[in-house]
Amino acid sequence: MLTAVTPDTLDHVALWVADRDRIADFVTARVGMHIVDRTDAFTLVGSDARRGKLTLFEAEGPREHGALKHVALRVSSLESALGDMEGVEVDQPREGEAYMDVSEGLRLGLVEAPTEVDYDLDHVALWSRSPEETAREYEGLGFVAAAPGPAGVSRVEVGGAFVEFHEGEPGDPEKPLLNHLAVKVDSADEHIEAARDRGIEIADIVDAPNTYAVFVWGPERVKVEYVEHKPTFSLT
Repeated sequence: MLTAVTPDTLDHVALWVADRDRIADFVTARVGMHIVDRTDAFTLVGSDARRGKLTLFEAEGPREHGALKHVALRVSSLESALGDMEGVEVDQPREGEAYMDVSEGLRLGLVEAPTEVDYDLDHVALWSRSPEETAREYEGLGFVAAAPGPAGVSRVEVGGAFVEFHEGEPGDPEKPLLNHLAVKVDSADEHIEAARDRGIEIADIVDAPNTYAVFVWGPERVKVEYVEHKPTFSLT
């Protein structure tokens, strides 16, 4: 249980993709994002570097869905956001929501709700063999219990964004689309200590120029990153 140390926000969703430029081109042209950073290994995109982002890691394709159902962004006006979707096939299963298939299995959603920043992360939807049990396990990782949303499924909350659990088979693909979920924290060291004290499996610890992070294995082998932004963090 990591409930003693609570994450601040859902910082980013990291994906393994074979053609990151194609996805980056879509989100920068269609959903109000820009390229925050680009290296030989990944492209980081978002509407605001300090809000929810997508990290696109270069990887061999084709990728498999695995645990990831979709990623949804929050907008203040869905009608306005859909104005940028000319020529894109859009599915609207409920009022105030729209979904589209981007590339390599990535399904992207738009959800109308009050937001300080358009195209911030609204929720990530995961497949789970046992959604209610999985939600409880995420509470043990510092996420907060939340009432079901419009989809009517179990979910947890972090900093106003959600992780939803839909009944389905996440599988154990050799080449998954989802790399990890990342939540922002004040102190990565506190999470490292808490994980070790509680016997939670640590996948990796990464001390990068602008961030310091610990990765742990969450339910159904979804990797969760607890990332601390260093004072040098100045991405725009």
